[in-house]
This record gives sequence, C-alpha cells and structure tokens, in this order.
Amino acid sequence: MKKILIVEDEKEIRNILKVYLLTAGYEVTESADGEEAMKIFYEKPFDLVILDIMLPKKDGWSICREIKEYSSVPVIIITARDNENDEVFGFEIGADDYITKPFSNKVFLARVKTVLKNKTIVNNSNEIEVGKLKINDVSHSVSKEGKNLDLAPKEYEILMYFIKNKNIALSREKMLTEIWGYGFVGNDRTIDVHIKNLRKKIGGEYIKTIRSVGYKFEIK
Repeated sequence: MKKILIVEDEKEIRNILKVYLLTAGYEVTESADGEEAMKIFYEKPFDLVILDIMLPKKDGWSICREIKEYSSVPVIIITARDNENDEVFGFEIGADDYITKPFSNKVFLARVKTVLKNKTIVNNSNEIEVGKLKINDVSHSVSKEGKNLDLAPKEYEILMYFIKNKNIALSREKMLTEIWGYGFVGNDRTIDVHIKNLRKKIGGEYIKTIRSVGYKFEIK
C-alpha cells in the first residue's frame, strides 16, 4: 500500500483529501503545519507528499526544497495560488506536479496515480547491490532478498553513509556531525535509536558495534 503525507493547514480541505486517498486505497498521514510535517517526514517512509504552499511555521516552498534535497520522494503542490510564476517556481524547485484549487476528485486522483507511476518507472534503474541489499540511489528504495524495506529518509541517509565508509570504525560524534550537521542539537542517543531501527529492517549482520568507539558497517 502506497503511503502518502498530506500537508495542509485547512482542516476541511485536509479531510477531503484524506477521504479521497483512503477511498482509493492509499495509506494516509496528515499534518497541519510545516515543522510538524518535516518531523513526520524524516521519521516515516512515504511514497508521495501532497503539499500546500501557505502553511504555519514553515512554508511549502521551503518544505519542497528540503524534501528534494534529501530524498527522491515526489511532491504534488496543491494551492489556491494560480499565478503562472508560482507554478513555474514550484517546478523549478523540484515539484512533480502543481494543482490549483478548486479541483475535482477524479482529476486529483488521476494526478496522484500518474506521479506514483512515474516514480515506479524510475525505481527500475540505478540499482547497486551491497551484500543481500539492493539499493536504488535515485528512488532511495532498498530491498533485501526481494522484499522492499521501508526506510525513513534519515535511515536511508545513515545506510548510504555506512556504505561509503564500509569497514571503517565510525564514532558517534563523527556521524552526528557528518549526517546531521554541525548545527544539530542532540546526543549519542540520537544515533543509537536510528541505528537500532535500521538494524531491525536490514538485519543485524551489517552494522557492528565497536565498543568505546561507535559503529562499523561490514560486508562479507
């Protein structure tokens, strides 16, 4: 089942979109503000984001840029702003589609289906194999022995960091700095929780704990 995140501050519109998508067989998560939306996005895997522009705390333009910088998850912008310049700008920052309000149920679902179909086509190329893992670095999808693994964006980022530094002992401090950035306010527990979740998904044979140091990714 495809997982979709709706980011829309107007409750009535959000509920309408949710009903459309649930009826069509999608799994739906919703958010009413930009900051909450990005927190949810980084913690759970999604196949598509439905995004309004005018949002409290963090606007849709910023969210779209950030999603496209760190993932290949498609974004459909929905907005009452039918200005041509806004539409062009949306595509320039990476939006996969741009729908102006009001719109019909049939048109909305058709556009969602098309964007998800295009994502699936991309998924069929650019695969690399690491042990039993198959990784598509365009779609950011991961599978193991034919089974798709639902990695959150941060989990995928950690996995790719490990692969690029395979067989090297990595300290928690180094990982926090290089994955989360210098401005991140957190501690070792942040790394440990994400790696625990990643191990559950990819299996325990790859990530080894190095006592008093951190972690090492081994491929045998």
